[in-house]
Amino acid sequence: MSKLIVFLLAAVTAFSADDPWAKVRDLKSGIDLRIYKRGAAQPVLAKSGELTDDNLVVVVKNEQVAIPKDQIDRIDYRPSGSRMTTESKTKTTDPDYTPGPGRGAPVPGQSTSTSVGIGSKPDFELLYRRPAQAPKTPPADKK
Repeated sequence: MSKLIVFLLAAVTAFSADDPWAKVRDLKSGIDLRIYKRGAAQPVLAKSGELTDDNLVVVVKNEQVAIPKDQIDRIDYRPSGSRMTTESKTKTTDPDYTPGPGRGAPVPGQSTSTSVGIGSKPDFELLYRRPAQAPKTPPADKK
């Protein structure tokens, strides 16, 4: 029984590795996409929507658009992540033990500073590229 399960898992893994469209199926909704359509000069900038068997449904300027799967040459996506970065620095100073008039008990000092930065969006990364079609071979003459 366990051999059957291992075989099925290996088969599913091999099938998904061969299917470049599997990454598109796993994409979350709302991710920035750059879609290169066959024959178009400029890519379509959109947010991911849903995926049907034949179409990729995306949102372009608050309007849903269905792009047929066979018209898509390439899809790039922008990884999601926070653009905000925070950095905190704490500096501790040793107490001053030199005697002097009017000095109290020596105590260590501490100061903390925090900075917040907003970075640029991450670059697009390749998600899907249409597999190359195998060249058609002419039928061999039978003699």
